[in-house]
Amino acid sequence: MKLLIKNMVCPRCVSAAKDILVSEGLTVKSISLGDAEIEEELTDEQHLSIEKKLQDIGFELLDDPRSQLVEQIRLAVQQWVRTSEERPKLSDYLSRHLNKDYSTMSKLFSEVRGITIERFSILHRIEYAKELMCYSQLSTSEIAYKLGYSSPAHLSSQFKQVTGMTPKEFRSLGKHDRVSLDAL
Repeated sequence: MKLLIKNMVCPRCVSAAKDILVSEGLTVKSISLGDAEIEEELTDEQHLSIEKKLQDIGFELLDDPRSQLVEQIRLAVQQWVRTSEERPKLSDYLSRHLNKDYSTMSKLFSEVRGITIERFSILHRIEYAKELMCYSQLSTSEIAYKLGYSSPAHLSSQFKQVTGMTPKEFRSLGKHDRVSLDAL
């Protein structure tokens, strides 16, 4: 049985979710960012208990197929942004990765999240650029190419549009305001 868990975005989160599933006497076949696969079917009692325990640590067990697909889209966009391989067009990547029609996914994502997939991907790319500016020695040019921008100017333009400042101004602040990626 596959479970989709919202906000499980780091290795520590994966470990915490796994501990909850094991504490319910379940056999975890695999677990990664956003989802877990268990051998057993959940009883109603286990489902409620897991749901409560996950909520207590800031996660959400997603049951609704629409919510599940939106979460899968969100996670796939994060993977697309962070890929170190050549980055295909986002719509092509999502269609292949999730085996769904892009226009259907786009409409659903916009309805549920109130933001387009494209805008979400831009916000995520900018937050990742901020992270790289804060925690790496990469130049703006290196960051632009790492994130799949056609040029450093394109990154700078989009960065300024989203944050109101250039990458250089952001770096010079010293104090770096960032949005948690799971909050996007």
